[in-house]
Amino acid sequence: MTRWYPRLVLPSAIDLVCGLPMVTRKRQQVVPLAHGRVLEVGIGTGLNLRHYDRTRVQSVTGLDPGVELHPKARRRIAQSGLKVDLLALSAEQIPCGDASFDSVVVTYTLCTIPDPLAALREMRRVLAPGGALLFCEHGRAPDARVARWQDRLQPLWGPLAGGCHLNRDIPALLQAAGFTCPTLHTGYVTGPRVLGYHYWGTAQAAEPPG
Repeated sequence: MTRWYPRLVLPSAIDLVCGLPMVTRKRQQVVPLAHGRVLEVGIGTGLNLRHYDRTRVQSVTGLDPGVELHPKARRRIAQSGLKVDLLALSAEQIPCGDASFDSVVVTYTLCTIPDPLAALREMRRVLAPGGALLFCEHGRAPDARVARWQDRLQPLWGPLAGGCHLNRDIPALLQAAGFTCPTLHTGYVTGPRVLGYHYWGTAQAAEPPG
């Protein structure tokens, strides 16, 4: 992949696709539930910021290693009226203490994190007792034919889409990281079925981090 593609083309493409109406509707179902001290993993271009309930949120810490996305995020931070700290870091090693956040928000991000299990374990570590992980992700479809196409397309899709994986099993990752899901919704959204199977809801630590 040429150097200009991730720097000049990919940020606008991600912002466009991740801001489509069917995606926005899913954000609207998850993000307003955040409260208190919020960690947003994969803040990207800041598309979630307008969906936070400012009366419930004390502060937002946004992690994203994609510095090419940060200019758009900073503009949206300025418009949001929220206190936001933007950090150019991935989530496999979150530089915050245990139980630092009341809510962790992760939307359309687990597909791109190189080690999603390590990242989820870190999210669990920094989540305060009784806090919630609020998630919305696309992932592996339950239909065998669609899943086979996800596997076939992945080697081509990943480099074009900034490392996005079509075929990650989101519930299995959450469970392996020590979360339970008191609320889990699934289903296809409008669009190509290889991209369209979604998981969204809330997760909580199954037991205190060891």
